[in-house]
Amino acid sequence: MSDKQKTINEAVSLSGIGLHTGKEVNVTLKPAKENTGFVFVRTDLEGHPQVEADINFVTTTDRGTTLEKLGVKIHTCEHILAALVGMDVDNCYIEMNNAEPPIMDGSSKYFVEAIEKVGTLEQNINREYLIVKEVLSYVDNETGSEITIIPSDNYEITTMVDFGTKVLGTQNATIKDISEFKDEVANARTFSFLHELEMLLDNGLIKGGDISNAIVYVDKELTPETTEKLKKAFGKENISIRPNGILDNLTLNHPNEAARHKMLDVIGDLALVGVKIKGKVIANKPGHQVNTQFAKKLNRQWKLQKKKNVPDFDLTKPPVFDIVDIMRMLPHRAPFLLIDKILEISDSHVVGLKNVSVNEPFFQGHFPKEPVMPGVLQVEAMAQAAGILVLASVPDPENYSTYFIKIDKVKFKKKVVPGDTMIFKIELLEPIRRGIVHMQGYGYVGDSVVVEAELMAQVAKMKQD
Repeated sequence: MSDKQKTINEAVSLSGIGLHTGKEVNVTLKPAKENTGFVFVRTDLEGHPQVEADINFVTTTDRGTTLEKLGVKIHTCEHILAALVGMDVDNCYIEMNNAEPPIMDGSSKYFVEAIEKVGTLEQNINREYLIVKEVLSYVDNETGSEITIIPSDNYEITTMVDFGTKVLGTQNATIKDISEFKDEVANARTFSFLHELEMLLDNGLIKGGDISNAIVYVDKELTPETTEKLKKAFGKENISIRPNGILDNLTLNHPNEAARHKMLDVIGDLALVGVKIKGKVIANKPGHQVNTQFAKKLNRQWKLQKKKNVPDFDLTKPPVFDIVDIMRMLPHRAPFLLIDKILEISDSHVVGLKNVSVNEPFFQGHFPKEPVMPGVLQVEAMAQAAGILVLASVPDPENYSTYFIKIDKVKFKKKVVPGDTMIFKIELLEPIRRGIVHMQGYGYVGDSVVVEAELMAQVAKMKQD
């Protein structure tokens, strides 16, 4: 299955009112090139300043997540970001003519429908992932909120909420893969308790609020004074409480809608990490503060992983090509056949393996008292893996050879010694043209990069006898 980055096929627009600002706003989602990520664009301001969906731009988390860059603010960004992540989009511009996306019905439903309407477009560059290899947690001792992530092959999320109220009780929600977002999470609406709602109204907040875009759980007596206040705020002639403890005539989309909306918020806030996630998130009493603090922790982990640039491979899986297959493709033979297995291969990359044995003939003369694999042979092994990438695409690889025409930006970062297992990853830097192949290669031992180089080779048909 392809794992390329995606954007949307074409621009799509929505209009509505910001929940907290109460102002009309138009939003247009636009396609973006590879590695752009999610970028908000304020079209109402001079120069159309941009604010990237980056955890380092979070300034406040009161009733929503706010981003700010050079004085330009984006309020309540989490619902639209959750929709983009949930719809498998990697790159998108979010143009807005105000500081806050429209609240719509309080969920991500309408953003999801807009993305679904125009569809997504597969791009040319592979996705990157934050691959969780160890348990990471963040705890807010003041609130008792806690988020943990554990290793998983998918992006899984479980949320648990308990606000200590009878009307809401304890709820939880789980998805086993982010692909379930559209059906299981997208239409879960934001919610509030009546005592919070009164406070927000008294402080001039939630100017765009309405009982059609927020579930209100009645956790206190609905006094005549409060009733009049709500009538005025919502422009309603009558305010009442349903038997399930919800204000007025709103019908829940899910019995555990509060827990599902908290999941939606977690997904939107963790979009600010800046990379897709492979791990299982378990969030107990999540909120924007704990979500964004955890996102900062994941962002630091991602930067460390990226700095090391170490791919994650399962060496126990059967190889794509074993040594017999490799010898059918490459003309090299011992002692100059330097690749033992091919672990992965696609149209644009290959991963090869070499087991470095003390019996290698070059160790007899290359620092025999302290054996070290010659750097030139490390590059040669990398090139042989690259040759497999090219030759696997032709029907008769035995009739072709690949020859170096350029080696550039070579760096040797650590000694390679007997007993090491070297993993080589080579990626095309540009499409193959006229038999010329331009590639970037890395060699790893354990969690360390030991060699890297930019390679250029020519594919040529061998002369027949």
